[in-house]
Amino acid sequence: MTAPLLRHTDGTPFRDLNHNGTMEPYEDPRLPAEERVEDLLGRMTVEEKAAQMLHGRMLPGNQGPFPSGDHLITERGLTAFGMMSVPDARTMAEWNNHVQDLAAATRLGIPVTLASDPRHGFTTNPATAFAGGGFSTGPEPIGLAATDDAELVRRYADLIRRELCAVGIRVAIHPMADLATEPRWARISGTFGEDPERASRMITAYIQGLQGERIGPDSVACMTKHFPGGGPQAGGEDSHFAAGRRLVYPGGEFKTHLRPFEAAFAAGTAQIMPAYAIPSGSGLTEVGANFNRDVITGLLRGEYGFDGVVCTDFNAITGMEIPGLVALPPRHWGVEELSVAEQVVLTLEAGADQLGGETDPELILGAVRSGAVTEARLDESVRRILRDKFRLGLFDDPYVDPDAAADLVGTPDGRALGVEVQRRSLVHLAGSPRAGSRLYVEGVDPAVAAGYGTVVEDPARADLAVVRLATPYERREGMLERHFHGGTLEFEQAEVDRVAALAAVVPTVVVAQLERPAVLTPIAPYAALLIGEFGAADEVVLDAALGRGPMTGSLPFDLPISDAAVAESREDVPFDTRGPLFRYGHRVTDGN
Repeated sequence: MTAPLLRHTDGTPFRDLNHNGTMEPYEDPRLPAEERVEDLLGRMTVEEKAAQMLHGRMLPGNQGPFPSGDHLITERGLTAFGMMSVPDARTMAEWNNHVQDLAAATRLGIPVTLASDPRHGFTTNPATAFAGGGFSTGPEPIGLAATDDAELVRRYADLIRRELCAVGIRVAIHPMADLATEPRWARISGTFGEDPERASRMITAYIQGLQGERIGPDSVACMTKHFPGGGPQAGGEDSHFAAGRRLVYPGGEFKTHLRPFEAAFAAGTAQIMPAYAIPSGSGLTEVGANFNRDVITGLLRGEYGFDGVVCTDFNAITGMEIPGLVALPPRHWGVEELSVAEQVVLTLEAGADQLGGETDPELILGAVRSGAVTEARLDESVRRILRDKFRLGLFDDPYVDPDAAADLVGTPDGRALGVEVQRRSLVHLAGSPRAGSRLYVEGVDPAVAAGYGTVVEDPARADLAVVRLATPYERREGMLERHFHGGTLEFEQAEVDRVAALAAVVPTVVVAQLERPAVLTPIAPYAALLIGEFGAADEVVLDAALGRGPMTGSLPFDLPISDAAVAESREDVPFDTRGPLFRYGHRVTDGN
């Protein structure tokens, strides 16, 4: 059921969201967003307000053990969802229209806002980023930083905007404004690097590309994360897990980690997501940022004057159960001893507007009934949430054209831009490109390599080898843990020996994936050419290896000389590992 499109007596078209045949102020497209928000807020029940303050998860259709989430709209009144998967463009657009129909049939017809973690890279992690969906693929965000080209990043972010809008995704649960000062951290590929200045430039360009000069009907609103900076993870552990429950500042650089967020505020980021972790030793309350009034109300709202939506990182309070597969615990660091009800109250008292990943309005309604939270406090948050829906134009037209989506997503021009950004992100670390007509490849699709020469299975018959190496990491058990590549940055000796043996037979191009700052010290001496990549197709890699295209990227972080040097460094201090193999900004230029 869609909201009927009617005309006011003066001829103004409007969506009759509450089905009464009259254009109410909140339905009037001529009025400022603020007036429409106040009118709608005055019509809402406390139950409807509580539902707005939940940002659930959703899958299009029914997929295995996952329900589609239709009932969360029709029965519970939720209108904000992070997409756990995105199918092809046409199917996703059709799904958007389906959920908007469900929302239009509710009492007030409040439209749904669909959101997503990054979708345009190579990484697939069920908690942080996803590949696929037919989008125009570029490098990971760390690769955008490697280009050090703000205008290129803005252009690519604008492409992301157009593709997400085409399928109905209107909130980006990105970018990450965290600094990559702890090399072991598993989330570095989602950052814009180690340098606060470069990260700030990239953040600014990225947000401008997605949102435009101001939030409007053609924007994708950015939910920048993880305030006040998730980079200085103790020991490099990730805050999705108890071992990573603390951010630490042994070098006293807390304010350094705020600088990319300051750039995001200046660029007008619509929303902010706090960190799971506890900002230990920062002078702020020793509880996770999601529950931390010092962080949200004191620093974010007070010192920075941020009045946009604050959505907690997902399932900090209740965890997440995947029926028949696994139950993931909550990330309620620092408040584990409190009851769920107490944690909800603490989160709202801290100043958060939406509970990420939560889907039960009773969490908030119970806090109101108990007297711990007032309805006026709910109004503060719902006002912000509705304002973004109005600014994005969702009340006037939340629908997308499936045919147009199929035409707009993954166009030849879009894919070409994604490939261009991949090429521009490659870093020439050492050595020189090599010509070769008989190729031995590892980690490269032989069918792709066949377009560049004769592919041989015996290195002794080749005149050039091209080997792609993944960043080393510590393999861990657990459905979620195995997707977080943390720990050691050193290659196993067997891998080093294998590369050395290959290089003794044939000149070898080593292409190192740098989702984190890998220790290339034992590998580099054997490489006739050493390339750093951050998400690149085989064609892009082979063009660079064979000298068919320039490599203009520069390192967005130091590459450490050893694990020992990393262990000795301070988690919060940029460029703190002693004697790095290659320093931030390094690249081999023509003539060097």
